[in-house]
Amino acid sequence: MSVEKKIKAASGWGMLAACLAAFVIIVALFIGGICLAVATEDSGESITLPVVMVIVSIALFIGWCILVSGFFTLQPGQARVCILFGDYKGTVRDEGFRWANPFYSRSMGSNSATENATAEVISKSGLSLGKQIETATKATSALSTKISVRARTLNGEILKVNDKMGNPIEIANVVVWHVADTAKALFDVDNYEQFVATQAETALRHVASIYAYDHAEDSSDSMDAITLRSNIEDVSTALKHELTQRLAPAGIAVDDARLTHLAYAPEIAQAMLRRQQAEAVIAARKKIVEGAVTMVEMAVDELGQHGKIELDEERKAQMASNLMVVLCGESEAKPIVNTGSLY
Repeated sequence: MSVEKKIKAASGWGMLAACLAAFVIIVALFIGGICLAVATEDSGESITLPVVMVIVSIALFIGWCILVSGFFTLQPGQARVCILFGDYKGTVRDEGFRWANPFYSRSMGSNSATENATAEVISKSGLSLGKQIETATKATSALSTKISVRARTLNGEILKVNDKMGNPIEIANVVVWHVADTAKALFDVDNYEQFVATQAETALRHVASIYAYDHAEDSSDSMDAITLRSNIEDVSTALKHELTQRLAPAGIAVDDARLTHLAYAPEIAQAMLRRQQAEAVIAARKKIVEGAVTMVEMAVDELGQHGKIELDEERKAQMASNLMVVLCGESEAKPIVNTGSLY
C-alpha cells in the first residue's frame, strides 16, 4: 500500500528571475561569440575562442530549456504527484506558481488492459458514434500527475435490483467524494475515477439487497426494522459506511452518499400500488371501527346511568348494532321508524 508523502516545491518567482538572468547571459554569450568570430576572421586570428563561446551558449540554452520545463502552477484544491523515473518522491499541495525538478513525470501513461476493456464495453453498448468516440478518448488518455482534491459528485444511474424480500426495485444514488491520499489514488488502483464509479454501483446493489423496500404485513420483520422507503437517513448512513470501506484502498474519502431515486420496478408497480391502497383502506377501517365502538359504549353508558331509559341486554345489543351500521357505513343511513314494539 502506498502512502502519501508531502514535499515542498520552490517558489517559481525566484527561479523565474534566475532563468531570465541566465537567458540574458546566454544570449549575450552567443552574440558575443558571433561578433568575436567575425572580428577575428577579418584580422586572420584563430577563431577557437568564438567557436567555444557559441557552443557553450547553445549547450547552456538547452539546459535553460530543461530548467524552464520545471515550472507549474497549482490552484487551490489541487495537488501534484512527483514521480522521478518511476520513483515516487512525494506530493506537492502548496498552491501558486512553483518550480520543481523538470524531470518529474507529468502523466502516468495509459493502461492497455483498461483500453481493451473499455473498447469491449463500447462495442457492446448502444451508444451513439459521438458518445463512443468521447468515451474511448477518455479511456485512452493518460492520467495526469496533477490531481484535483476538491469534492466531486457522482450521480449514479438508475439500477434495477432486488430488495431483501426479492421484489424488483429501481434505485439510484449520489456520492460526494474527494481524493484524500494522492499516492493510493494513482498507484494502488488502475483508474481511481472508474474505481469510484464501479464501487458506488456495487455498494448500492449490496445495500439495496439487505433492506426491504417497505414494511410488509405478511412478513416476520418487526415494524421497527429499517426499510429503504421509511428510513432514508439510516440507509444513507449504511451506504456511506459501505462506500468508505470499499474506497479506502484507493485513498478516496466519502463525504456524503444518499439515495436519489427509489421506486418499484414497472412490472410490479401496479400490484404494489393496489396492495398499498388495500393496506390504507384496512387501516382506515380499523380507525373507524375503533371510534365507532367507543361512541357506542359512551351512548349505552350515558343512557343507562341517568336511568331515563331502561334497556335490557337485547335492546342494548340492537341499539349497538344500529349505531355500528350508521357509524361504519360508507353511505348515509336511511332510518326506518318502528311504531310498534321490538318484540
